[in-house]
Amino acid sequence: MNTNKPVIGISCGDLNGIGIELIIKTFMDNRMLDHCTPVIFASNKVINFYKKTIPECNFNYASCKELNRINHKQINVFNCWEEDVEIQPGQLTPEGGKYGILSLQTAVAALKQKQIDGLVTAPIHKKNIQSFDFSHPGHTPYLQQVFGVKDVVMLMVANDFRIGLVTEHVSVAQVAGQLTKERILNKLQVLNQSLQKDFGIDKPRIAVLALNPHAGDEGLIGKEEETIIRPAIKEAKNNNILAVGPYSADAFFARGSYEHFDAVLAMYHDQGLIPFKTIAAGEGVNFTAGLPAVRTSPDHGVAFDIAGKNLADHQSFITSIFECVDIINRRNGFAEMRSNPLRKASKAMLANAKDEALED
Repeated sequence: MNTNKPVIGISCGDLNGIGIELIIKTFMDNRMLDHCTPVIFASNKVINFYKKTIPECNFNYASCKELNRINHKQINVFNCWEEDVEIQPGQLTPEGGKYGILSLQTAVAALKQKQIDGLVTAPIHKKNIQSFDFSHPGHTPYLQQVFGVKDVVMLMVANDFRIGLVTEHVSVAQVAGQLTKERILNKLQVLNQSLQKDFGIDKPRIAVLALNPHAGDEGLIGKEEETIIRPAIKEAKNNNILAVGPYSADAFFARGSYEHFDAVLAMYHDQGLIPFKTIAAGEGVNFTAGLPAVRTSPDHGVAFDIAGKNLADHQSFITSIFECVDIINRRNGFAEMRSNPLRKASKAMLANAKDEALED
């Protein structure tokens, strides 16, 4: 990109949800343009519809049809469609899902082609996005498939508090059957690499939660800890990953133990998301760790109950923008640091010094 600030693509989410309201409220503050160049993947007509729902809306944009001609001094709206679409705030409609996915697919194509530097996704509804062309339960598995990576981690982030998930949007009845030593180990490897590359932590400490109450009470309440989770932790340690556990989830959060770790790996959705959303207090971000590109999103859904009523709180969306920018910058710094010959020389000197100390 021919600019020092990153170009951030933004998918609009379900047309009848709060996504576009969040986007407008976020960029009504012109200071956001000091940090990034936003490109909203939607249509002028949809943007203008939601502008009218926000009193004294100070939101001006440049319409864009070619990504190589975006305006770095303005908000850009890339028109993914030209036709009129019926917008029904708060309603679950086929159109709301169809055009939300069109926005996402167009933005992801631009991300994959490196026409944008990062992506922030507004919320979609899992029911009305299903079609012949899109059969994923959410953003994370879709992005994993598009980028062709072996594994990713749905990582919730709020400052230094981070929770990753082994299983995501599956029923509780399916969780135990989807847990394997290999799957947990893969998640730990992705999480460990992300903490180093995306968050600048040289030697991350990762806490691993148990599946069963009281961590299985040595097999009395469940055997997954002994047969699956502990072996995965042991192998992770053999691969130089500082993973510790498994911890009983209730005591772990009640005692504030998470404060002593760089990240936590939970076995299933609510085990991680309930404490995360309670502690993050509306400022959480969903980050897809393990992708070659950077994608973040707010940690909430479409909120049909308040859509179109000018009631949506955009704090999590603002945080998602800043987290996306920060991770892009940290990745660039990580790449530069790894390629820096002075750093390589200093690491070699440090290794030699350690060897000499051992010999003494």
